[in-house]
Amino acid sequence: MFDFIQFRLTDLIDIFLVAFILYELYYLLKGTTALKIFLGIAFVFLAYIASSLLHFTLFSKIIGQVISVGMIALIIVFQPEIRSFLLYIGNRRFFKILNGRFIRKDDPQQFVDDIDAIVSASKRMASSSTGALIIMTKEAPLDDFIATGEKIDARVSRELIENIFFKNSPLHDGAMIIKEHRIAATRCILPLSKSEKISSDLGLRHRSAIGVTSTTDAIAIVVSEQTGTISLCKEGVISRDISPIVLKQMLTEEFIMPDSKE
Repeated sequence: MFDFIQFRLTDLIDIFLVAFILYELYYLLKGTTALKIFLGIAFVFLAYIASSLLHFTLFSKIIGQVISVGMIALIIVFQPEIRSFLLYIGNRRFFKILNGRFIRKDDPQQFVDDIDAIVSASKRMASSSTGALIIMTKEAPLDDFIATGEKIDARVSRELIENIFFKNSPLHDGAMIIKEHRIAATRCILPLSKSEKISSDLGLRHRSAIGVTSTTDAIAIVVSEQTGTISLCKEGVISRDISPIVLKQMLTEEFIMPDSKE
């Protein structure tokens, strides 16, 4: 019989923390091949615990050695996933609230001109089937991704966005990252989403948008070169084939009126 009298509050907190971490890991890895590897690791760990409780001395020692040596290998193999997980946790609502208390926020009205330029450029590029991928940063600075591209540091304008993504422009490939109301860089390389649930008709731009928004709080705008449609991606969820009016409304809710949206 279990002794429930000795069950303490710290035990409850311990269970809650483990459950929270496992849930967040599952949410981040679901739909990817990494989830299958994670489940295999979980099975080995449970086998180790069971063998220890049942006093299978030889078996538990073998599994224990595999786990101790394997942890180092797993850190190397899962380095991208570990980084993504830490970024994902850091961008959860609880940490955003703490972050907002200690970091000065921009005046939301400063985003009005940025949004107008992006929406106008997206509308014109969609009508001419010009492919584009625009990333708007929030709290996460995306400096690692900015470093992979060509730094510009220019004012956000419709004309510049269109010229950059013009088909014959040397800067049209990759993503444009907008940070602090400036076009920080273009031709940036973003992580592709490895989810197996993504529709097969989505190209690299859409997969990059899903990938970067799955692990950061950034907002991605995609103009499809094949279909001439506009999409917006947030938290790894993509809203496809939206009108310029809806795009402006969604960006306004994200950057100008976030409190009312929530």
